[in-house]
Amino acid sequence: MITCYFEGSKKPVNLRHVVVDALVIDGRKILLVKRAGQWVESGKWALPGGFLDRDETSQEAAVREVKEETGYESAVVKLFTVNDSPCRPREQNRQNVALVYLMKPLQQVGTHDREISEVKWFDLDHLPTPKDMAFDHLETIEKYKANLDK
Repeated sequence: MITCYFEGSKKPVNLRHVVVDALVIDGRKILLVKRAGQWVESGKWALPGGFLDRDETSQEAAVREVKEETGYESAVVKLFTVNDSPCRPREQNRQNVALVYLMKPLQQVGTHDREISEVKWFDLDHLPTPKDMAFDHLETIEKYKANLDK
């Protein structure tokens, strides 16, 4: 059993939340979002994603979060991975369990919401530096890239 503590506390983290993250892929490009100033990991690049709303499936949440954070309509291709590490980095007072979906962009129909300051396509071989990436999202992208090579 692994016990993890959030920064600045000697108490173990008790809360577990389900989130979705989206690998929005178009050829060799991936769509990333820059987190806005008031949110955790602000100013860093991340996968689009967020918490499940009540009464929605994880696939519905992935489609909703991509649209809210990027302005793109998208379709779920498949569930890529589940990240249930109890020691995910740079989370506050919770441990998020992420369902990571591979997504296909359909069309851009709007702009990002207030949680995001910028949306940008990156070549999979020219990603932001590790210090410029939020949470453990770069590890997720690297896992995706490793699967491409198989």
